[in-house]
Amino acid sequence: MATKTIRVDYLTRVEGEGALDLNIVDGRIASAQLRIFEPPRFFEAFLRGRGYAETPDIVARICGICPIAYQMSAVHAIENAFGVEVGGQLRALRRLIYCGEWIESHALHVVMLHAPDFLGFPDGIQMAREHGDIVRAGLALKKTGNELMALLGGREIHPVNVRPGGFYRVPSRAELAPVGESLKRARDLAVSLLRWVATFPFPEFERDYEFVALRHPGEYPFNEGRIVSSRDIDIAIADYETEFEERHVARSTALHSLLKRRGAYLVGPLARYALNFDRLPASVQQLAREAGLGPVCRNPFRSIVVRALEIVYACEEALRLMADYEPPALAAVPVEPRASTGFGCTEAPRGICWHRYDFEADGSIRTARIVPPTSQNQPSIEADLAAVAASVLDQSDEVIRDRCEQSIRNYDPCISCSAHFLKLAVQRT
Repeated sequence: MATKTIRVDYLTRVEGEGALDLNIVDGRIASAQLRIFEPPRFFEAFLRGRGYAETPDIVARICGICPIAYQMSAVHAIENAFGVEVGGQLRALRRLIYCGEWIESHALHVVMLHAPDFLGFPDGIQMAREHGDIVRAGLALKKTGNELMALLGGREIHPVNVRPGGFYRVPSRAELAPVGESLKRARDLAVSLLRWVATFPFPEFERDYEFVALRHPGEYPFNEGRIVSSRDIDIAIADYETEFEERHVARSTALHSLLKRRGAYLVGPLARYALNFDRLPASVQQLAREAGLGPVCRNPFRSIVVRALEIVYACEEALRLMADYEPPALAAVPVEPRASTGFGCTEAPRGICWHRYDFEADGSIRTARIVPPTSQNQPSIEADLAAVAASVLDQSDEVIRDRCEQSIRNYDPCISCSAHFLKLAVQRT
């Protein structure tokens, strides 16, 4: 029996710390495992007993790249529990701050973390020597997204202006104007970036994913909608646990999320795009076609194109929201706690982020459960790794290793996000 093990002890150009083990037996892939060894951070545990108003600021610390996703899922769950409806311009401002997060997160990944894979560079710094204009454009896009988050959130990292019922403070039209000018320039940069990444040499590789994303009756999803799949799932956010479950695997400090009936599924840009292409504006749909995308993309390596397209969309949506903005009379609607359970789910840059909170009568948290996107994608990442490695087994170990690392980066995994919870079983004799 011929056995070979290919190991990547530390993955580069991803958020967090993880490793890859690939085992090959007699010319076949025996196993492909993404090992997450960051210490679990127990966010659900130390939310217990905390007041509902503290929750958005606490969960923002789960991720420095996509704090809005955690804050928005949390406030929606809190409002769901307490029977609060947020609409009008406050709802629009929530979409607007989410636009900022998509822009900054996608731009960072597309330019600095993912593009080097396709062009043969070890990192974005080396790539900048030959593609300086692109790197500067990517950094300008990220800066614009950060400006939008800082304006609406109080600061760009772990914003502090989000609260149940709305915001602590809302901006004036005059305060939005400078960011609006930046967004106009950013939109043009995003279109150029999309056209650039569409020219990359993509491996001929597709997988038959079950896509899962939010779907809203009239919008490309950020904050609201039903959880749907490319097969037969169409459920309310509160019913998530009827179809999905988390399992602990010994090699990982992060749980693996699976469909109870079928196993692995995919969240994130490819899923969002496939399930909501008809919700994109006609101008963005046309750009997608020009970039070589159909209404569905099943090649994970082309996810970089879909991410670039979503930057364009986020810029256009932000400009639309700003044009229609009138400051609301109140920065937040009243919130009265009660003993209840609430559910929230929003579309983080990497996919759906689901929250459930059980509250005491005074609004303190009894139990919390948070399911981040990377936990949901881990089984699909491993299935991709096995399929990708099998397609290049006749090549050198270095090629196999590089292709597998690239496959992981297709997902833009936020490993730290996924390592915040661990089921612990203690047996004493």
